[in-house]
Amino acid sequence: MAAAFFLGATMVALDGQEPGGTSFPFAGTKAPDFPRPRSLQEWTARREQVRRTLGTLLGDLPPRPTPPAARVLRREDRGDYLLEKLEIDNGEGARIPAWFLLPPGEGPFPAILYLHWHAGQYALGKDELFLETPARDARRGEDLVRRGFAVLAPDAWAFGERQGQGPGGPREKGGAEEAALSKLFLWMGRTFLGMMIRDDRIALDYLAGRREIDARRIGATGISMGCTRTWWLAALDERIAAAVGICCMTRYEELVASGGINGHGIYYFVPGMLKHFDMEAVVSLIAPRPYLDFCGEKDGLTPPAGTRKIYDFVAGVYRLYGAAGNFRGEIVPGLGHVYTPEMWREMTSWFERHLGRRRE
Repeated sequence: MAAAFFLGATMVALDGQEPGGTSFPFAGTKAPDFPRPRSLQEWTARREQVRRTLGTLLGDLPPRPTPPAARVLRREDRGDYLLEKLEIDNGEGARIPAWFLLPPGEGPFPAILYLHWHAGQYALGKDELFLETPARDARRGEDLVRRGFAVLAPDAWAFGERQGQGPGGPREKGGAEEAALSKLFLWMGRTFLGMMIRDDRIALDYLAGRREIDARRIGATGISMGCTRTWWLAALDERIAAAVGICCMTRYEELVASGGINGHGIYYFVPGMLKHFDMEAVVSLIAPRPYLDFCGEKDGLTPPAGTRKIYDFVAGVYRLYGAAGNFRGEIVPGLGHVYTPEMWREMTSWFERHLGRRRE
């Protein structure tokens, strides 16, 4: 794949080296064995156990508001789509700013929850939706909406319009705010990732509740932190009917061995995970729903040895469902932490195939 779209050197190790080795001096960095299930019946029981365990590990998360209250701050007819600026109440004293793009017509439309990256670009957040596609032939959100998808892009904690709303107030932004929120959430028995996914599920609640949307045909996608948000959300919420992740499929054991822990932000870490299982257990929860994933062979954030183990395990789970064609995981030779034009085209084709276009 050529014409790579780079995300910034501060977040990326592109040499593909795995310097750590097996002499790491701390015990407990390898999860207990999580053998391949031999039958769908066996997997079904283990699947529910994994979900219950994750519910505990992600922390004592407050219940989501049902339904979430939201208000439209601005509405603009851009000819081939309608643009709305939203605020969604998360029920915990915070609001989730979001962009919503709607194709013309009555619907119901399939929809994409577009989850932004990290890349140290705290000011960008949901505005990633208006960057050019990796092929630089259109803006990302506009390309999706012109294909017939409604699109919702929310800001995560400490990003975009949510900067300066942490414990330190307006003068504390960026990495300092992210760290402060993480520490505060831990004091409250919560995790940063748990609270972030909770907000993404609230955004999904809102999206599924709009009359223009076909709630049976909602997908999720993102790159880097957006990829992590995508597969966690799809694993935990069955309403994600199809998903595509770009460049963040990491197995913890191999990440430790590679010396690459600090390549990921504090949001990435869930206390107690390695006492139970590694990430193949989580990603497998998406089966049998369609999931497409790309990683670069030389991406220091996703050591390929670990990514291959996840792909192999997950593919086996999909086969138990008789749904082998619903999973594809690809490690792209020679690439680092990048989004290529080919990946973008595969992502849009995946959603067109599995979610379809607007139904007349």
